[in-house]
Amino acid sequence: MAFDAGMVAAITAELQAAVPSRVEKVLQPDRDEIVLLLHTADRNRRLVLAAGASNPRFGFTETVKENPIAAPMFCMLLRKHLGGARLLQIEQNGFERAVRFTFGTKDELGFAVQRFLILEIMGKYSNLSLLDESDKILGVLRPVDFSMSQKRQLLPGMRYELPPAQEKKNPLTETQEGFFAAARAADGTMPAAKFLTAAYAGLSALSAREIVFCAAKRTDAALDACILRMLWESFAKVCTRIRTGKFSPMLLSDGDGRPMEYSFFPILQYGDAAAAETMPSFCALLDRYFTRRDQIDRMRLRAKDISHLLSTATARLERKLAAQRQELAECEKMDEYRRRGDAITAGIWQLRRGMETATLCDYDADPVTEIQVTLDARLTPAQNAQRYYKRYQKAKTAKEQLTRQVAAAEEELSYLASVAESLRHAEGQSDLDEIRAELYESGYASRMKQYQKKKLPPMRLAEYRTSGGYRVLAGKNNRQNEYLSHRLAGRDDYWFHAKDRPGGHVVLFCAGMEEPSELDFTQAAMIAAWYSDAKETKNIPVDYTKVRYLKKPAGAKPGMVIYHTYWSAYVTPEEEKVAALRKK
Repeated sequence: MAFDAGMVAAITAELQAAVPSRVEKVLQPDRDEIVLLLHTADRNRRLVLAAGASNPRFGFTETVKENPIAAPMFCMLLRKHLGGARLLQIEQNGFERAVRFTFGTKDELGFAVQRFLILEIMGKYSNLSLLDESDKILGVLRPVDFSMSQKRQLLPGMRYELPPAQEKKNPLTETQEGFFAAARAADGTMPAAKFLTAAYAGLSALSAREIVFCAAKRTDAALDACILRMLWESFAKVCTRIRTGKFSPMLLSDGDGRPMEYSFFPILQYGDAAAAETMPSFCALLDRYFTRRDQIDRMRLRAKDISHLLSTATARLERKLAAQRQELAECEKMDEYRRRGDAITAGIWQLRRGMETATLCDYDADPVTEIQVTLDARLTPAQNAQRYYKRYQKAKTAKEQLTRQVAAAEEELSYLASVAESLRHAEGQSDLDEIRAELYESGYASRMKQYQKKKLPPMRLAEYRTSGGYRVLAGKNNRQNEYLSHRLAGRDDYWFHAKDRPGGHVVLFCAGMEEPSELDFTQAAMIAAWYSDAKETKNIPVDYTKVRYLKKPAGAKPGMVIYHTYWSAYVTPEEEKVAALRKK
C-alpha cells in the first residue's frame, strides 16, 4: 500500500471540486470510517474519511455501505457540529500525511463559526479529530490518553497539536547539492530505497523502490551501486510531478485481477508480474482498491463464527464420506459371496463336514471355471453355503444403505459449499444474519457459539438493470435464493445459475414485456456467473430456464432446485461491467 504524502497531495487536488459544498448528512458505517454526504454545485457526492490501521484514506466514493441502526457517539457529535455546514477548504499540512477540512457553520446561538476536521493518515496511528476555531479538540474518533502514548495525547478539551515533526528533509524543497551531500553522508552499503525513506519525509516504500528501479533497473540496489546523478534525476522527476500536479492514478493488479498496489505515478518495478491500469480519477482508484479489500476483511471478521462452523462441518463430513466410500467399495465383493454360495450348493455332493477348502465349479463364469472356496470346518456344507449367502445379503443391504448415505453426504457437502459461497457475497450485517438464520433452520446453529435467534429485516437482494431496462435480482444466500425463485419470480420470468457450481439464483424479470434481447440474456448470465465460485475464471457455463420449470425436491435444503428444460450460455464475468449494471 502506498498512501504517502504524494497520494495525499494528489487526492487533495482532486477534491477541490467539492469546494464549496454543503454537508447533507453524516454517517459512520464502520468503527473507523466517516462518510459525509455533500451537496455540490453539480451533483451529490459521498466523501469518505477512513482512519483504520489497515485502510486509512479519504476521497469520493460510489460505494454505499450498510449503517448501524444506532449511530456511534462520534458520528452524533459530527452531526451536531457539521450538519448543514459548508465545506470551505481542503488542504494538506505541508508535505505530511495530514489533511485539514474547513467548515463554515453556526453555533447554538446562531453566530457564524468554523469547525475543522483533521485526518491523519499514519498507519496504526491514523485518526480523525474535530476542532473548534481555537484548535480545541471537540471530539476524536479514537481518543489517545497517557496510557496509550506518552508523547502525544488526543482528548476532548485539549489543544490540538500536529504529530511531532520527523527529522527528515522535505523532498519538494531538496536541491541536487543537498541530495548528493545526504547520499555521501549515508552508509553506502544500505539499500538506496531505505536511504530515501529514512532521509526524506512523505515517501512510501513503493515510491522509493520505484525511484531506485528507474535509476538502477533493480529495487534492491545498494546506495554505493547507484549512480548518484541518475538516482537524483529519478528522485527529482517524482518531486516535480508533485509540485506541478502532474499526477497519474495507477492501479496495479495481479494475474487474477486482484488489486495489489496503487500510486500517483507509473510503477514499472513489477514488470510482467503486475498489470498496470490508469484509472479515471484517484477517487475511483481508491474506491476500486479499498472496496474489494475492505469487503473481504470486514466480512471475514464479522463472519468468523460462520467460517469456523463451515470449515469444521465440511472437514467432519469429508472424513465421514471417505469412510463410507471405503465401506461401499468393500461391498462390491458381495457378488463373490453369492458365487461361492452357489458353487457350494452345486457341488454339495462332494463336500463333507471338517473340510477347510474345496475346489468347486463356478457356473456363473463363461466358460465355467474352477474356484477355490474357503470353508468353516465346524459347519456342514449346507451351513457353509448359507454363511456365504448371509454375507451376500448383508453386503447387499449395506450397499443400498451406504449408497443413500453417500448421496446424502455429497448433497450436504454441496449445501455447505453453497453457504460458503454465500458468505463470499455477503455485503453487510443483515446478509450475515440471514446466513446464521439459515444455518439455525438447517440444524447447525447448535454448533455456533452464542447464537441467538432474532427477527430479521426485509431481504435486500442485489438489484441490477440490463441495457434493455430489464430488472434483474440476484440472491446472495440460500434464503434469498429460496425467496427469489419460489415466491418473488413469476412463472414466465427467466432463471439463471452457474452450471453445476455453488452460487446465487438470478432472475430476469420480463413477464408481460417484450422478449429480452440477446444482450439482456448475456448480461443476466454474466451476473449469475459473478455470483458463483467461478467468477475469477473465463467462459463459465450458465444454465437458464423459465421459472415454471423449476422444482424443489421434497425435504431439500433452502435454495435447492432441479430442472430438466433449460438452455446454456458461456460468459466471462467482468467486475466493471457487472458493477455498471448494479442499481445504486
